[in-house]
Amino acid sequence: MTRLPTFSLSFFHPRYWLLWLGIILLRGALLLPYPLLRRLGCSLGRLSMWVLPRRVKVARRNLELCFPELSAAEREQLLRKNFESVGMGVVETGIAWYWPDWRVRKWFTVSGYEHMEKARAGKRGVLLIGMHFLTLELGARIFGMLNPGVGVYRPNNNALYDWLQTRGRLRSNKTMLDRYDLKGMIKALKQDEIVWYAPDHDYGARNSVFVPFFNVQDAATTAGSYMLVRSARPAVVPFIPRRRADGKGYELIILPDIGEQLYDRDKESVATRMNQAIEEAIRQAPEQYMWLHRRFKTRPEGEAALYEKVKKRKRKRKRKS
Repeated sequence: MTRLPTFSLSFFHPRYWLLWLGIILLRGALLLPYPLLRRLGCSLGRLSMWVLPRRVKVARRNLELCFPELSAAEREQLLRKNFESVGMGVVETGIAWYWPDWRVRKWFTVSGYEHMEKARAGKRGVLLIGMHFLTLELGARIFGMLNPGVGVYRPNNNALYDWLQTRGRLRSNKTMLDRYDLKGMIKALKQDEIVWYAPDHDYGARNSVFVPFFNVQDAATTAGSYMLVRSARPAVVPFIPRRRADGKGYELIILPDIGEQLYDRDKESVATRMNQAIEEAIRQAPEQYMWLHRRFKTRPEGEAALYEKVKKRKRKRKRKS
């Protein structure tokens, strides 16, 4: 059972002061009009390319692996836009956690909501397939304003940040479950709840299968989707929170239920179809996806790594006098 974090007086310890300062600055910036926030976020993202060189290398490598059909110049352009989205992701997280409902509604539209209505009409749980778009925090807030449900997340190692993100996400959701709490997810689905689930990261070889993802034939993909579908037989509805290119906010795109294509299939088939749905969604806004993570870090036994090894600095031991 997932135990959600609660506020603690220990959060005022000096080790958290820098994070508090960041939150104060972010909340102050959120008072600005959205067009200025967009410019601020994109500028922050371009700056991050200088501050996070390792992440730039990872993102560049991911784009090479996934989009070999693009020229090197086209991938570099996509990389720059992607890091602008990284900066916007910081701003959008603040919007998701701190803006009032009326201000959020002003900046988004919804398409495909009929797919959600059809799924709910079946009086069964809905496995809402989110992806790690850089807009995911705002997308979850927007979707929760329409249909509150149960979020799935990874608890953060920083206790204050863990409390802040949980508090922010619960603004439009009923509760949160640890990503490893499969029993809790199955229970919620069997109670006809909406469960937000993101199966598109590499969580290691354990409980994973190797199936195609973009142009990588053996990508480690969690088998959690298979267990949820097999145990609860929910509607399976992907959705995309896409930032509009014209700078006029966001479009929440709800896609058709793919549950019937997953029932009574084996792990590899379920994971493959899920990856296809995720890939189709990413192609609608590739510059807004979270490419800076090592999506293909886990390889089948005996296969070479797809990323350069990070050289760790050796700490010099102090000689005893």
